[in-house]
Amino acid sequence: MPLATADVIGILGDNLRLRKSVLPLSSKVTTRWTEGLGLPRGGETVLYTGMMYQLIPYIEGLVRAVDRLGDSWMGSYTKLGRRVNRLVNISAFMARPSAAERAVYDRVPIDVVHLLRRAGVRFGALYEDDLYSGALAYDLGLDEIVAEHAAKVLAAFRKHGVKQVITIDPHTTTMLRSVYPRILEGYDIGVSSYLEVLTEKGVAGNGHRVRPIDGEVVVHDSCVFARYEGVVDEPRTLLAAAGLTLRDPENAGRQTWCCGGPVESLYPAKAAANAEKRVAQLRAAGDEAVTMCPMCFVNLSSAAGSTMRFRDISEYLREAFAS
Repeated sequence: MPLATADVIGILGDNLRLRKSVLPLSSKVTTRWTEGLGLPRGGETVLYTGMMYQLIPYIEGLVRAVDRLGDSWMGSYTKLGRRVNRLVNISAFMARPSAAERAVYDRVPIDVVHLLRRAGVRFGALYEDDLYSGALAYDLGLDEIVAEHAAKVLAAFRKHGVKQVITIDPHTTTMLRSVYPRILEGYDIGVSSYLEVLTEKGVAGNGHRVRPIDGEVVVHDSCVFARYEGVVDEPRTLLAAAGLTLRDPENAGRQTWCCGGPVESLYPAKAAANAEKRVAQLRAAGDEAVTMCPMCFVNLSSAAGSTMRFRDISEYLREAFAS
């Protein structure tokens, strides 16, 4: 018996309204990646994670838990679960990734820090005020809750004197750059993906040393980056400058095929089927693929199993430009 979709969405919305994230995590977890980097607190320009990469291993655990509950007698008690969740964060007990799983995703913002520094960019971080963007709630149509949450994010920017935000993932990028200006009066924060910043700064030029990577990769474009934010050429420019030979699968660029997210938390079987179809397209073009979104990475690598390898774009770029 599948879980009641309305109740699951309700739990996610309640979490965002009450705890500032659809899947609340402690600040110790969400800021672990900052340790030892010496990033200034706040400032006019900040690197903003929106907690997306940090959330993914917990979302994976939650998806597995939802899948198990949906096949059990407990699936009929989601209304009760929502009432309990308003008092106690039950999602925290449903998803417990290992340290090794968490480290995979914490590595991405660390790599981005080194890349931006290599490009000569000066920036800070917001630490515990680096809030989730509300992307999943927005996708699920929880507009009123998202608007309330967006105001909290803007208040955090104002508190730290932020004028320009550098983002890491496509979902946070489009929320801060395209959605917030429509729902927040007076929103005036500049937003750029780190891929755009690195391309603009010419990280591979200006006499900087490059360690060329010998190999071929298939590029999987993020739907959000390619269709909504026009970020198509930048990742290819950077990967080519890293020495890689690029291959495009069927459905590339603005016509890219979805990885199955973000509905995996509600419809895991449908998401898996979509991911499997995309993996087949990618596998037809090569045996190693690059992603630039944490949802794409987890959905596609899970669907592929051992049949092909997936790596986040930051890993390639760090190897070539910041090692």
